[in-house]
Amino acid sequence: MTDMARTPLSMTPTGWFQVAWSAEIPVGAVHTMKYFGREMVAWRSRSGRVSVFDAYCEHLGAHLGHGGHVEGENLVCPFHGWEWNAEGRNVRIPYEKHPNRGRRIRSYPVIERNEAVWIWHDVEGRPPHFDVPDIFADFGDDATADDYYPPVPAATLYRPGLEIHPQYIMENGVDFAHFKFVHKTPFMPEFTRHDFSGPVSHVDFTIAFEEGATLETASSGVESINAGLGCSVTKSWGMVDNRTMPAVTPVDDHTSDVRFTVWIGRKPGEETGEITEYGKTMADFVIEQFAADIEIWAHQRYSDPPALSRKEYAGFTALREWARQFYPDGGAAADDYIRIHRSELEELRRAASRDGSPTAARS
Repeated sequence: MTDMARTPLSMTPTGWFQVAWSAEIPVGAVHTMKYFGREMVAWRSRSGRVSVFDAYCEHLGAHLGHGGHVEGENLVCPFHGWEWNAEGRNVRIPYEKHPNRGRRIRSYPVIERNEAVWIWHDVEGRPPHFDVPDIFADFGDDATADDYYPPVPAATLYRPGLEIHPQYIMENGVDFAHFKFVHKTPFMPEFTRHDFSGPVSHVDFTIAFEEGATLETASSGVESINAGLGCSVTKSWGMVDNRTMPAVTPVDDHTSDVRFTVWIGRKPGEETGEITEYGKTMADFVIEQFAADIEIWAHQRYSDPPALSRKEYAGFTALREWARQFYPDGGAAADDYIRIHRSELEELRRAASRDGSPTAARS
């Protein structure tokens, strides 16, 4: 572990986090993984339900991902055949008349959405209090999955074990200045919406690719819905019709797995079927742009307090204040930062307000 990506931010935030693509867990499969410092298994029952457990049998501690198998609606331990249902409760001991009703394997709330498996993580064991957004229904248009090429597996990126924190990706969404330097856009985007009023936030912007274009005539734009720190969906219009889903899930105190899923709008004449050469080419272009961000995030040191410019202040400050709600300490580190640097922050806030930015006025 180097100093480059070390962060004071907790690697155990509350929220929904992607642990697999749905296609990776067919009926009867037992999928081994590690997240939040815990060994886990995901398995799919005969009826198609996916469950995610801590990996170890509560009988004598056998790892259920090494030899465990699915029978009907239960996961069977390879050591002594104890059977556990989708809630992690023991329902059968093959050499006893009754199950052990007092023991339960830790299970996690699971949602399958957007071709992915998500688990709810909360160190205090609280139930979910917000949802995973639907990449089609929640943008308020008439688009459906049928209008896009199926993304898995051809239009995906998976980078395991990187020294990246989920908040880096969320901060990228308000970082207007990086587009010109990382993504080589001719002009910086104009943000049209920053809404951090709840656990699900919204960030929208337009990008002009022509000199003199206005917000009304800009040729491209992005709308994003961010559900906590681990789940984000975007809708892009203009240059390439696509929807994307970046997801960063902590593995341990230092590393995360990064996944990226890309839906490309179907080309006329290709209204059905698997992804075509055109769809793959467009998806590769979008993935290449995201990979450029990953290269920077993977070597980034979290800067706190950051040396923000006047125009950057409102967006970054609003997002970092929003992010505090997802951490186990309730953002105590952020409180210390605000107390120590209060005068500097107030001066930046006044400068941002004088700038006349609609974003600054809302933060």
